[in-house]
Amino acid sequence: MSFSDRKVSVSGSDAKGRRFSITGQPNASNELNSKIHRQFRAAHEGHRPHAGLDPSRASTGVVWTTERAYRSRHQEHGFLENPDAWANLGQGAPEVDDDIEGSFERPHTINISMSGREYGPTAGIKPLREAVANLYNVHHRQGKPSQYTWENVCIVPGGRAGLIRIAAVLNNAYLGFFIPDYTAYNEMLSLFRNFAAIPSPLSEADGYHIHPDKISEEIARGTSVILTSNPRNPTGQVVCNPELAQIQDICRDRATLIMDEFYGGYNYTSNCDGTTVSAAENVEDVDEDDVLLIDGLTKRFRLPGWRIAWIVGPKEFIKAIGSCGSYLDGGANVPFQEAAIPMLEPGRVRREMRALQTHFIAKRDFVLGRLRDIGFVFAARHVPDSTFYVWLDLSGMPARISDGLNFFQACLEERVVVVPGIFFDLNPAKRRDLFDSPCHHFVRLSYGPRMEVLRRGLDGIERVVRR
Repeated sequence: MSFSDRKVSVSGSDAKGRRFSITGQPNASNELNSKIHRQFRAAHEGHRPHAGLDPSRASTGVVWTTERAYRSRHQEHGFLENPDAWANLGQGAPEVDDDIEGSFERPHTINISMSGREYGPTAGIKPLREAVANLYNVHHRQGKPSQYTWENVCIVPGGRAGLIRIAAVLNNAYLGFFIPDYTAYNEMLSLFRNFAAIPSPLSEADGYHIHPDKISEEIARGTSVILTSNPRNPTGQVVCNPELAQIQDICRDRATLIMDEFYGGYNYTSNCDGTTVSAAENVEDVDEDDVLLIDGLTKRFRLPGWRIAWIVGPKEFIKAIGSCGSYLDGGANVPFQEAAIPMLEPGRVRREMRALQTHFIAKRDFVLGRLRDIGFVFAARHVPDSTFYVWLDLSGMPARISDGLNFFQACLEERVVVVPGIFFDLNPAKRRDLFDSPCHHFVRLSYGPRMEVLRRGLDGIERVVRR
């Protein structure tokens, strides 16, 4: 068979811009329309409109919900055009105003030093690393012989960047994670091939609590890295001592424990005395215990726009995590690092946490009270004792809004944004059908925003339920 008389085009296309390998021939349309060609194009990325794009990696659950709000039917008053008309109870950020009683005022201007104009170290500037180490020693390591130094701290441009750096330096391992948990873990766990991510569902019956026995089971089946948020996103629950210490004892010399502690300041278990929850308290040797802690200015200092976070852990881990920033993210903004140093004075932080906890527990109680009045029922295990989230059970709602996606869609009609629970059922390998998810009849509702936004959002949710 000869191809000499066939015309191959590099520019031919149909009305929609789809290129064909053959033009001017009767079978050109067949390439577009036949079943087998359509199946082939669907199965092979090179034959998609954007061959190099995997759109499934484009956003996390929170971003997905915001994008849907942008595209709502209220185009003339949509979230993109008029965000003040909406109540965004989906965004995982606290209010950032200077109105919280007892809270210190955040900087309105920042002086930029000459060194702030230069590239900074990818592990962060030494003075800030020292300030972070001192904060942990004063708040969590008093009287302990092993103390953190600046070499135990890496500054990173946000929590996600910190997680990605950690993932980049892990060895060939089984990494255990728990369901439900933070949506961005899903993308992070699917980016790298140096470890296999193994899900471990938690039980709704006991409030998705992480028991020490659960950790033992994970290690017994070969897991050598464990990742979890504590306090937990989205359930609003926290593992405290003595259970937290037991978990660390089980992991010691057997598994690397990665603790996302961004909500450690939102702790309502100690009468709002400013105490933060951290695994740093139970570390025996700061350079031998494989415990990596992630926190920053984002949540408990209410500065998400600064993108200043840190990782605390053994020196060898920190050295590797600092170095890989050179090819992953380039490091954190130097002027903001410099401005962060005075904020981390331990006495100032304790006063700030006391003000934060007092303010946010009042908002929590307001939100739970309104939701009960609307008709939601809370088992004791679902009342949050930390974070600023409510893991809202929809199973008692009318069928039309008894699952997270339909409830989310109904809320959009009232200009309210929530996050469907399905996004917290992490599925990085795409091996499970999430429409069978145990998280389907939940949404995550944030009481991070200002009180007037919470009122507006709860009014909208009430209208959804009363329809």
